[in-house]
Amino acid sequence: MTTSGKTLRSDGAETRIRLKEEAQRLFALRGLDGVSVQDIISAAGQRNSASLRYYFGNKLELARELVVDGARLIDDDRQARLDMLEAEGEMDVRAVLGALLYPMLDLADRTGQATYIRMIANLQLNSRAFLREALENKWNLGYQRCNAKLRDLLSPIPPEIVDHRLSLVGIYGNAALAAWEASRDNGDSGGLWSPQFAVSSLMDTFESILTAEPSEETRSQLSGLDGKC
Repeated sequence: MTTSGKTLRSDGAETRIRLKEEAQRLFALRGLDGVSVQDIISAAGQRNSASLRYYFGNKLELARELVVDGARLIDDDRQARLDMLEAEGEMDVRAVLGALLYPMLDLADRTGQATYIRMIANLQLNSRAFLREALENKWNLGYQRCNAKLRDLLSPIPPEIVDHRLSLVGIYGNAALAAWEASRDNGDSGGLWSPQFAVSSLMDTFESILTAEPSEETRSQLSGLDGKC
């Protein structure tokens, strides 16, 4: 195959990258259980059905590597942003939310991983145990650190409610960012994500979820929460 008269490489490194790109795209669209080894091999244009096993061992190991690839970059970015906030003494809820959000928005520009957020959103909903195992409580330290900062900043709100809201923001955030990523990937120049204020408005909703005064109804039902949301 040629592009602009140049012969494209066809070596092990290129094959490995191609398998990862297609696997991530398929996991994002169909989830972990909805994709077979053969699906990945065919999508990557490989004739050798053993190529995935040769490079990754099995489908789960490939998925684990994909999770860690992006999570490591996001975590490094989050930690650096938090370090800067601490150094500047500008620690408020919106600033911490920015440290959570912007590393994910910036990932595609940094790496070309146009389907990473959708893959994570799918895993969070359908393969949560696998996602936690893949992160090994190691590649989400920036996420945990952000949540700890938010708990401190939201101390006037009962901690059970704060923890519940942090979980909701995590689920809602991944779903919203997955929609943003899909729109960007499809080249959609209009609609929900076209206004300049779209991301700022999304941040407003995160902030509102976390900081809203709990209703009397919610407060009256605190005994029904176990803090394990």
